[in-house]
Amino acid sequence: MTVNYAVVGADLKIEYQATTDKPTVLNLTNHSYFNMAGSGRGTILAHQLRLFSSRFTPCDAQLIPTGEIRPVAGTPVDFRKATTVGDRIDLNDELIRVAHGYDHNFIIDGHGDGLKLAAEMHEPTTGRLMEVWTTQPAIQFYTGNFLDGSFMGKKGIPCGRREAFCLETQHYPDSPHHPNFPSTVLRPGQAFQSETIYRFSPR
Repeated sequence: MTVNYAVVGADLKIEYQATTDKPTVLNLTNHSYFNMAGSGRGTILAHQLRLFSSRFTPCDAQLIPTGEIRPVAGTPVDFRKATTVGDRIDLNDELIRVAHGYDHNFIIDGHGDGLKLAAEMHEPTTGRLMEVWTTQPAIQFYTGNFLDGSFMGKKGIPCGRREAFCLETQHYPDSPHHPNFPSTVLRPGQAFQSETIYRFSPR
């Protein structure tokens, strides 16, 4: 397996490649934390997220997908329109309670060959915008619900609860246990390739 990171203009480009000599479950992602206001500038609750996703995979109390694929419509995980992250993050709703905020896998609309726009995260005070483009079929949105200050961010600044977020491109989690999910098995003779771009710009 190889992973190549490249900075191209305003893009951080990540390319994954893998081969195998035996059937192998493979689901690669990148768990970078971001705060678009800057490290040590508070929580990410005022950030505004848009996800190009109309379906997601709900989890049980252990944050393991149940196997269901559910529409986001009518739920607190509907980010099809740009929504402030903190607006619904503490709702008394099972989807939110289980994850202690957001820690959900979203299925990218129109997934197929080539790069698709999966997410846009905007920070209104700085005007910074991050787009996430990927060839992967899904993206995990995590709001740092379990960060406790022991994780050091940029310049060694401690990162506390909800002071950073992740947008992780991937296949559906726990796919081997759910036949209705796309397979994550790589077989001999096959080559796995995927690409994700984090694109930064002012808005």
